[in-house]
Amino acid sequence: MPYDDSPPPTRRARPLSAAAALAAVCLTAAGCGGGQEPGEAGAASPRPGGDAATSTAPVPTGKQPEPTTSASASAKPLPKGPLTGRTVVIDPGHNPGNRDHIREINRQVDIGTGRKECDTTGTATNDGYAEARFTLDVSHRLRALLEAEGARVRLTHDADRPFGPCIDERARIGNEAKADAVVSVHADGSAVGNRGFHVILPAGVKGGGADTSKIVKSSADLGARIAGHFARTTGSAPSNYIGGNTGLNTRDDLGGLNLSTVPKVFVECGNMRDPKDAALLTSASWRQKAAQGLADGITSYLKG
Repeated sequence: MPYDDSPPPTRRARPLSAAAALAAVCLTAAGCGGGQEPGEAGAASPRPGGDAATSTAPVPTGKQPEPTTSASASAKPLPKGPLTGRTVVIDPGHNPGNRDHIREINRQVDIGTGRKECDTTGTATNDGYAEARFTLDVSHRLRALLEAEGARVRLTHDADRPFGPCIDERARIGNEAKADAVVSVHADGSAVGNRGFHVILPAGVKGGGADTSKIVKSSADLGARIAGHFARTTGSAPSNYIGGNTGLNTRDDLGGLNLSTVPKVFVECGNMRDPKDAALLTSASWRQKAAQGLADGITSYLKG
């Protein structure tokens, strides 16, 4: 089945207040009053392993390739806009080449509170549309929208390296860029019938090289604004299987969050293993809406 990855024309992101963003989530959920608050520990993802779906293979001793120009901002002049002077790092989950480098991505790395796989292959729809392809497409669309607002945008990778980067390097790229916000783009691989999006927030973690104490509150604000805008723009409801219908889930086992020193969230845009969600995720027009929802949430946070 062919998939159209070419982005439609972009439009400018629309800001929304934090209160309106949260209200948008509540309107699509079964009430936020009894749901999970941003600082509350959330349920574990149904995908074990690294910061997403995992694989098992012998662990190599070789080093990971050095990052390439994908970690650098676009060299083209940026228009003046509401995000001029702001830096956003977009982290496309996984890498299409990971599946050809199972030994390398199974190498264990330090996440501050333990060790986990360097990276994972990610999931896919039943007819083979890979999460890694989805995340790159949405990330490209999101970059175009944010750059149109004047933001300096960096990607952690652009499928321009054989595999990875590892989860610790993904965090380091955002930290070294002194990013005002980092968003890691994903799609889940849960059971059929599990539908909707959720935003993963960093828990309060301190141990080893991890200390999220300075970013927990700001990341929760970023995540809440993204959740509200994402629901409104895409028409998707918050997850019916994680986050108590709030679209928010707090975790302490993801190296990409544990090792971040700047505001950062993960966004699971939908469940690739559910046919109804998969129909959305494989639609170019829906992916543009997803990128717009992310851009609106980021813009609201940076202007808030």
